Amino acid sequence: MTPLAFRGVTGGYGSLTVVEDVSGQVAPGEVLCVVGRNGVGKSTLLKLLLGYLPCRTGDVLIGGHAANALSPEARRMLGVAYCPQERPVFDELSVADNLTLMANDASIELYRGFFDHFPILERRLAQRAGTLSGGEKKMLSFTRGLAETQPVTVLDEPSEGMQWENIVRMASLINARKAVGSAFVVVEQNLSFAELIADSYMVMDHGSVVLTGTRKNVLRSDIVAHLQV
Repeated sequence: MTPLAFRGVTGGYGSLTVVEDVSGQVAPGEVLCVVGRNGVGKSTLLKLLLGYLPCRTGDVLIGGHAANALSPEARRMLGVAYCPQERPVFDELSVADNLTLMANDASIELYRGFFDHFPILERRLAQRAGTLSGGEKKMLSFTRGLAETQPVTVLDEPSEGMQWENIVRMASLINARKAVGSAFVVVEQNLSFAELIADSYMVMDHGSVVLTGTRKNVLRSDIVAHLQV
């Protein structure tokens, strides 16, 4: 069963249409990377898929279930984890509390494997999350999202502000989760990172899809051409 699919999705803010007639899907064990310049509708698309904005037209299916009328929390219950670009952590809570807030088990032991990749998080468990750097906040949000072990994880600009060595570690964790059947939708401007994880690409411009294809049949030069328009 396809964990996430969408057909003809259109929506935006008030009377402003930002995303128009966008369709796609991600299969178990695959990563769909959504790429494009700033302001072309990538993050808005994610908000439409996750219920933070209503779809004016189109359909969103999560695990085969129609999701258009569902709240973000109900969509999460159907099997979607979300790591947003903006406000990725709860600033007033500690790093430890951010990790365990939505977990069924409040034990920090769940995160030992992640600390092997991101040891700075373990060193800062008692620190208020709002005092972390931008990249460290993304690291924390990413760890919390992957720890949910949902069928599909949606990541919005996960590498933003992160050092390359940590981006590579992030890719390693994503690829390990792919190997056991998890699916990902990743909005990303860092094409080098996308190339480490992508199975397929969706390139957006002015709210529409201008290029799609698998990792094998989409050329880097074609993606770069759209990023430079």
